[in-house]
Amino acid sequence: MGTLAHVLESAGLATVAISSMRGQTERLHPPRALHCEFPIGRSLGKPDDPVFQRRVLDAAFSLLARPAGPVLEDFPEVVEADVEDAISCALPPRLNPELPPEIDEALGYRTAYERRLARTGQTLMGRVIGPDQVPDAVAAFRRIVAGTPWRESGLAGVPAATALDVRAYYEEAALELANHIPGAGQTVSWFYQSTLTGKLLRHLRQTLLEAGEAHELYHSVAPRSYHALPEDR
Repeated sequence: MGTLAHVLESAGLATVAISSMRGQTERLHPPRALHCEFPIGRSLGKPDDPVFQRRVLDAAFSLLARPAGPVLEDFPEVVEADVEDAISCALPPRLNPELPPEIDEALGYRTAYERRLARTGQTLMGRVIGPDQVPDAVAAFRRIVAGTPWRESGLAGVPAATALDVRAYYEEAALELANHIPGAGQTVSWFYQSTLTGKLLRHLRQTLLEAGEAHELYHSVAPRSYHALPEDR
C-alpha cells in the first residue's frame, strides 16, 4: 500500500494510509500514514464500535492537511486482541509418533484443509508458503525456539509472514471441522490455546522479542494477548 500511495500521489491524488506494522511503514515512507497498534486484521481497532472507528478515521484523514511528507504519526490508543472462547474442534490423532508432535499435528489437519479449499476455492495462505511447506515451516519454528537464529533456521520467509500462513492453514482446517459457525476471534483463540503449533508460536514470539529482533518480525507471530510466559501477560 505504501508503494501504491506513492503512485497515486504522483498522479495528483492525495493519500493517507493506516499502518499496522510500524517498521515496514518506516521503510516504505508513504506520503502520510497513521500507525495504529491494533490486532492484525482490525485496521479500525474495535469491531462494532463506530465511535472509536470514527476517531481512527478522523485522525487518519487529518493527515491530509499535511502537504509535506513523509508523515508518520501514532494513534494514541492501543487495542489488544480479545481472548474469546475457542471453537469446538476435534484435534487429529497422532499419525506418526516418530515425528515431532507439532509436525505430526500439522500433517493431521491437511485433509480438512484440502476439503475446505475444494469447497470454497479460497485460502489466505500464500504470503510465503503453501500447505506443502507447513511441516518445514513448523520444523524451522522449533529450531528457532531451541536457539537457532531465525536467519539460519531454514525458514522460507520472515517469521511473521510465515506464521500467518501457518495460522491460516490451521484456522481454515478448523472451520471445516468445527461443529458450529464460529464468532470473530474464536478460531484465533482455538489456534493459540489448543494446538501445539499455536503454543509453539507463542514461544517463538517471545524468543524473537528476547533476541532483540525488529517489532515487525514478531508482532503478528502471536497476539500480545497470547503470550508464552508469565512476564509477558
